[in-house]
Amino acid sequence: MTEVYLNGSYVGDIDNKDQFVENVKNERRKGGIAEGMNVQYKKELDRVEVHTSKGRDRRQVIVVKNGVPLLTEKHIKQLHKNELTWQDLVNQGVIEYLDAAEEENSLLAFYEQELTPEHTHLEVSPLVMLGLIAALVPYGNFTQSARLSIGSKNQKQSTGLYAANYLVRMDMDVNLLHTPQKPIVKTIIHDFSNYDQHPSGQNVIIAVMSYKGYNMEDSIILNKGSIERGFARSTYYRPAIAEELRYSGGLMDQISVPDKEVKGYKSERDYRFLEDDGIIYPEAQVKEDDVVIGKTSPPRFLSSLDEYSLASNIRRESSVSLKHGEEGVIDFVLLTDNEEGNKLVQVRIRDQRIPEIGDKFTSRHGQKGVIGLIVPESDMPFTSKGVIPDIIFSPHSIPSRMTVSQLMELIGAKTGALAGRYVDSTTFNAEPVDKVKKELLSLGFRDDGEEIMYNGISGERIAVRIFVGNMYYLKLRHMVANKIHARARGPIQLLTRQPTEGRAKEGGLRLGDMEKDTFVAHGTSLLLKERFDSDKTTVPVCESCGMIVIHDYIKDKRYCPVCGENVEINDVEMSYAFKLMLDEFKTLGIYPKLTLENKY
Repeated sequence: MTEVYLNGSYVGDIDNKDQFVENVKNERRKGGIAEGMNVQYKKELDRVEVHTSKGRDRRQVIVVKNGVPLLTEKHIKQLHKNELTWQDLVNQGVIEYLDAAEEENSLLAFYEQELTPEHTHLEVSPLVMLGLIAALVPYGNFTQSARLSIGSKNQKQSTGLYAANYLVRMDMDVNLLHTPQKPIVKTIIHDFSNYDQHPSGQNVIIAVMSYKGYNMEDSIILNKGSIERGFARSTYYRPAIAEELRYSGGLMDQISVPDKEVKGYKSERDYRFLEDDGIIYPEAQVKEDDVVIGKTSPPRFLSSLDEYSLASNIRRESSVSLKHGEEGVIDFVLLTDNEEGNKLVQVRIRDQRIPEIGDKFTSRHGQKGVIGLIVPESDMPFTSKGVIPDIIFSPHSIPSRMTVSQLMELIGAKTGALAGRYVDSTTFNAEPVDKVKKELLSLGFRDDGEEIMYNGISGERIAVRIFVGNMYYLKLRHMVANKIHARARGPIQLLTRQPTEGRAKEGGLRLGDMEKDTFVAHGTSLLLKERFDSDKTTVPVCESCGMIVIHDYIKDKRYCPVCGENVEINDVEMSYAFKLMLDEFKTLGIYPKLTLENKY
């Protein structure tokens, strides 16, 4: 007898396990039992498990009987004529859905020609093993699996047309490519997903070569002429939001130009863009610290007595201004109400982004890189036909990454551009590369994609032939303008007196052990000392007991909490964080005695 479990619960025993499993499958295909039921026989445990629970991953496959798929040419013709639907095929038992458990008892074939009498199912298409975005990678079966997933992740980070109604939306952190194009080398998924309506890259000419060492280690070189003609220009949008909140006691915020009496009033220059209603006007050119929405709030702490005194009723400044390192143009101003019916103001800021050194680009094959140099068009290498590449890509990026698909796209796009057609590069079902190469040869170019090139500076012929072709390149949202960060002096934390953390707060740059080692190796002792002086402080210490002395600023007296006044006191330089630790020890009842010695 074999036990039967339904969704993990024991329901009974059966005599003939094979017949039972077969009956469940047949009934499901006929529509006699629920379509969402799956059955599995576990040989090791000798039990049959039936699953009907929600949340299981189930995928569609074609049913095979005696080595012949149930999906026939007749079905396909009916589908083309819209006489049949997908659901009809499922109802007829031609296509069924398997979950991970039932798939363990099945033998699937990728292609019809691979079928044998042992096979139980046939894949609708081998492409279904990939996700939507991984299936957008051209020639995906000619690349390493890790690069395929990196390529799909990179496409998610690309700038493009994310929504057609972007002008009336207030989204955080938006990048929009000005002139996106549809790719020459595309897959069947590009058509299914209507990629033409929301593309996120541009077709460029690429030369695979080195250039003065500026494209070492995954950096790329850009043609300045291409940038001047509008290549990879994008706009960055971000909103500034302010709302009039209500507080207890009937007090509330007020969006207006703050009065000079307001606590925390900035300079008049900071409010220069505000109109009478306290809101900035569109198309104003703003930089960091400029106020975008003027706002005042009631005082923070109101006691019952303070309400009658005029002095404490001064409102405080709480305007919205641009953060450190931000700049742009006011694009759009929106006045509305929030859920509570309070006034809500949203201001959208835009900033044009022209490619610069440090911006990140990628192809669809996971070959990402940052701009290492922007070369004037007159200094770029050119082919014998006068073609100047937009991007120079390092040849050393190919052998270790094994992205053969990148080289295939280069030849495919070159052929497509010359022949004026799109090249199908669907994973597992692409146009044969040999056919594409023959077409390239017939168009008057070498079939291997190589061309004679000339040095743009000296005019000399380059000694080797260079691999040149077209490719679909994406500009990613990781731009140096959003990440650049440096500081000499700036704000510090109240507790530890160390620099604040993060770019938005004008924070300091952390120096780790490895960075310290490079300074030691260079012998830059003063720089090394300065790096570790971020919270330097001078603390008076009692010579006899080693405790930190109390300094009474009112009486201008220093005395030891243990030994009193008549004791020798010395000032000692230390890190404020160390002084804080000594104070923490005291709270635990531990006596942190400092033994002082002469410095010299």
